[in-house]
Order: sequence, then C-alpha cells, then structure tokens
Amino acid sequence: MKSLDLKLAEIKANPRSKAFIIADAKDADMAFGIGSPGIKPNQSPETIKAGEVKFRSLPEYQKQIREVIKQGLVDIVLASASNIEQLAIKEKLFENSHITPAARANDTTDIWVIRNGAYITEPSQPFRTASIDHIQCGKLECAEAERVLGANLGLYSVTFSNNIDRDRTTLLAFKEFRMEAEKKGFNYFLEVFDPNVAAGIPAEKLGQFINDHIVRSLAGVTERGRPVFLKMVYHGPQSTEELASYDPQLVIGILGGGAGTTYDAFKLISEAQKYGARVALFGRKINMAEHQLGFIEFLRMIVEGQISPEEAVHAYHGVLQGLKIRPHRSLADDLLLQTGVMSYGGTTTVTLPKGTPKKSGSNGVSQKGLPSGEKKLMIEAQMPGAEERHAHVQKQLERLRARLG
Repeated sequence: MKSLDLKLAEIKANPRSKAFIIADAKDADMAFGIGSPGIKPNQSPETIKAGEVKFRSLPEYQKQIREVIKQGLVDIVLASASNIEQLAIKEKLFENSHITPAARANDTTDIWVIRNGAYITEPSQPFRTASIDHIQCGKLECAEAERVLGANLGLYSVTFSNNIDRDRTTLLAFKEFRMEAEKKGFNYFLEVFDPNVAAGIPAEKLGQFINDHIVRSLAGVTERGRPVFLKMVYHGPQSTEELASYDPQLVIGILGGGAGTTYDAFKLISEAQKYGARVALFGRKINMAEHQLGFIEFLRMIVEGQISPEEAVHAYHGVLQGLKIRPHRSLADDLLLQTGVMSYGGTTTVTLPKGTPKKSGSNGVSQKGLPSGEKKLMIEAQMPGAEERHAHVQKQLERLRARLG
C-alpha cells in the first residue's frame, strides 16, 4: 500500500495525527521550459548573475527523479504527463515503491513562466494540456484495466482574481474536470493560487479570501468529487488554523513557491505543520537545492521532530562541505528568510509568525564565527534534552553521509 493512502487514512481518522506527507514537485516542465530541470551544479555566482546559466538536460532531470524515488523519503512525486509516461508506464518505477506518482492535470496561464514572456503578468486563464486518459495510461482512451498504468492522481490548480467573469470561468473549467475525473475514477488534489494580478485585496486579507473561496467552491461537491487534499500558500498561523478548524477532514497542504534560502524551506515546513498543514509540496525549493537528496532528508527529519529548522540549515551546510559541493550562499546568508511564495512567479512574501528571525543574527546565531560542518551543529544550551538531541542528530548525520557519500 502507498504511504500516501496510509497517511491520509490516519489523518482523517485522527486530525491530531503527526503523519506528514511530503511531495517532490518535479512538474516544472509544465511551466518553465528549458530551465525546468534547474541549473547545473557548481556554477560560479558571477556566471549566474551575468545570465550565462547552464541548465540540466531532460535526461538529467529524469535521473534526479529516479534518485528521489529510490531514496524513498517522499510520499508523492509530481511530474508532467510525459515524464509519468516514461517513469511510471515504461520503466514501471512506482510498481514496487511506496511512493505515489502524480501528474499535473492542468496548466493555467499563470504558470507559463517563459523567458522573455509576459504571460504571468496577465490574469490567469484555465487551460489543460494533458487529458486524464493520457495521465492514466499514456493514450487517448484507456481500457478500465489500464487506468492504473501511469498515475491515478493529479494536481488541478485554480487561481481566483476577485473578478466575477474570470472566476466563474475558472470554476466552470474546474467543474468540467471534476465530472470527468469522477467518471474515470481519477483522484486529484486541488492547488489554489493567490491572485496573480492586482485583485484589490490587502495582503493581510488574502488568507480570508482564499479560505472562503475554498469552502464555498467545495460546499457543493460531494465526497466522490472532492480533492484528496489541498495545495495552497501558507498565509500564517491564523488562516491555517481557521481552515483546519472549520473542516478537520480537509487536509491542508502548503506550496513552496520560489527557491529562496534553505532556511526559508525548513522554517516554512516546520511552521505550517505546527499550525495545521499535513502536506508540503516543494518544487523549486528541492529542485534548486545543491544536493536534493540531502535536502529532502532534512525536510523529513524536521517534520518528524528530529531536528529544528535552524539546526537543519547548519547540518545541511555540513553535509555539503563533506561532499565538497559549493553552496549557493554562505551559511549566514542561508539563515535569512526571503521566501516569495504568494504566487507561482514568487513575487510576494510568505507570512510567518511574529518573532520569526528575518535577518542573520536574530535567531541566536552570531554573524561572526558561524559554525560549519555536521560536528558543529548549534544546540541551544536551554533546549531540553540538548545532549540527547545532539547525539541523535549526529547519528542521523552519520547515516546520511554514509548514504549520500
């Protein structure tokens, strides 16, 4: 049985469950084109700033997905229909894996992040490249027995803009998709983006706008047509708790947005879990990491309570040092919060609780003499059980280095 199914059953049976679902969103080729696989490693900052960036190839992208599947720490791998065809249907990589394959089921215009293009600055319009049958079996029409060959889980996204005509069009397209999905036994999770254009809503009110849209849009949808979970922007503790409390059966997932710093990702998943999210779907945050498998390992350690986000940043840099991989940023810079996750283009800033450090040094780490390496993890003296925690982390890191080395 897939870990996703087990965890969803546990969460719905017990909303206080600590089960947490992590998805690696490798569907960037539905948005970014050539740059989808990410930049090749060990390029100098000067080269990147000059725009002379070398990107990985599609075969390298697929190789990375294979490695994530083999690692086995995520619960879902989300990809384009064409990559699902290659990896699931042709290579059958998910047959003996607990990981669930999923495909992006639509590609609205606000994710058309094309170089030198301006599509993401225009109001989002519904659009679907892949059909459900192509996702399930790789061809126009599937026999019933073939619907499990590819992926039987898809991401469907909507973007509300506070415009009655555009939002009505979005909901009609969503209704059409739901009807087809139910007929074909296709499961989906619902991604709800914040408006990608000015919508006349103050940033601090967006959480209310999105929560109300989610509840209203799903109120007329019976169980067989409902999403298995949500994927949405993390709008902070109040909005997340509000939605989680309204309907404990509605499983909340958060999206990652732009790549940001390592601390952005680690703090975001920790805070979201604390306030009611039970799923994290990170695309660029994983794909742009210096070492994706190590990055995923620390995400899992954080949600399982084995390490704090701050400790994880230090430890991750230690792993990079041990593997002789050049980090994108210094440790001091990587401890900054600078995430933009309000839209696919990553143009605005995530809400985090008051008191969250927003500059290096404000989290108890001095600007000078920042420790590096896994043997110099910062363990605050006042932390209960610090010695035991430190020993546990060290064992985890030894295991990690042996696996990654």
